Amino acid sequence: MISPLPSLGAYSMAYRGRHMVSLDNSVLARMEKGGKRYELLVDPNLVDDFKNDPNSVNIDDFLAMDEVFHDARSGERPTSEAIENTFNTQDILEIAKIILDKGSIQLTTGQRKEMVERMRQQIIHHIHSQAVDPKSKSPHPRTRIELALNESRYSVDPFKKIDLQIKEAIDKLKVLIPLSFETIRLAFKVPGTAYGSAHRLLRQYQVKEGWLEDGSWACVVDCPAGMKGEIIGMIMKVSSQTEVKEI
Repeated sequence: MISPLPSLGAYSMAYRGRHMVSLDNSVLARMEKGGKRYELLVDPNLVDDFKNDPNSVNIDDFLAMDEVFHDARSGERPTSEAIENTFNTQDILEIAKIILDKGSIQLTTGQRKEMVERMRQQIIHHIHSQAVDPKSKSPHPRTRIELALNESRYSVDPFKKIDLQIKEAIDKLKVLIPLSFETIRLAFKVPGTAYGSAHRLLRQYQVKEGWLEDGSWACVVDCPAGMKGEIIGMIMKVSSQTEVKEI
């Protein structure tokens, strides 16, 4: 059964801003034992990371409140004795590990829909920016990728790692549209006055750089073929006098 988000009540003002996830954006992690429910308010975007490696997630980022509830909506809490008897610890991190391992995440219909759509758009953006049509060497339009994803009936899981879902989606799309993941090399010559902005935009792709005798800054970058137009467009906005060629 899908549970609604808990009422914020008096706790909202006390805890808002203390943790990265707000009460408004948190979801219920619930476990039942001995006829009692034990609930935490957690960040849905960190659930998968926490399940895979709890130590990789800051517990203060993961929890909206460092409290265990019988019913988070009403604010009903178990006694310290009940917590000890159930979890054999008072440590909130250890309790969170047990609840996430043995329990389940409760999403409202709206929350699930929003998370699925956000991840779906991430998948589409990744394929659009990283892949090209091997014949035209141009990126597929976003709408074509979206339609193909619909046709493939790929189901986005809001709690599965996005990298894994991108790989799964690509495997399904390859039978519907031609996809090629290629890297291209571009050489830029940018006026020295535009160096700062251009360097910030290109440094993650940069292979080498140097200054020319005329005061221009030159660099060579390797980037996904699908991002060629986007990257060139960004640098041309920095300076229309930029020169670029594929090498």
